[in-house]
Amino acid sequence: MSIVITYGTFDLFHIGHVRILERARSLGDKLIVGISNDAFNAKKGKVSCTSYEHRAEIVRACRYVDLVIPEECWEQKAHDIKKYNIDILTMGDDWIGKFDYLSRLCKVHYFSRTPGISTTLLKQTVCNGTDSRVGSSLVSQVVIADEIGVNS
Repeated sequence: MSIVITYGTFDLFHIGHVRILERARSLGDKLIVGISNDAFNAKKGKVSCTSYEHRAEIVRACRYVDLVIPEECWEQKAHDIKKYNIDILTMGDDWIGKFDYLSRLCKVHYFSRTPGISTTLLKQTVCNGTDSRVGSSLVSQVVIADEIGVNS
């Protein structure tokens, strides 16, 4: 059995997150997702719109995900790879090269981001009200949530 792990904040869960999780799962038989907890986000200078508990529950509901764990620090990745016998670590391509040192423990794979959507874009457009795509994007996410098996 091949085990894949990925990490992220997963704030304002959107189609880009779904696609990363789907692609990560396609590389193995089991997918573990480490979600940055609120304390770790604070250390990184990030503020999430939703709490760790809510983000974890949303990701846990996705049919591609087998296990959700809290991510508490940068060093945790190496520990988790050993603890869970990980075969492949996947990350978004905004992290290219930053986790190559972990290739001594498992394969490291970077996925390209989904064009036209990101949590940063959602936050900017919601706060500024400057992008008409937000409304249609949020409506389409309701349909996609149903397609991927996220229960309401």
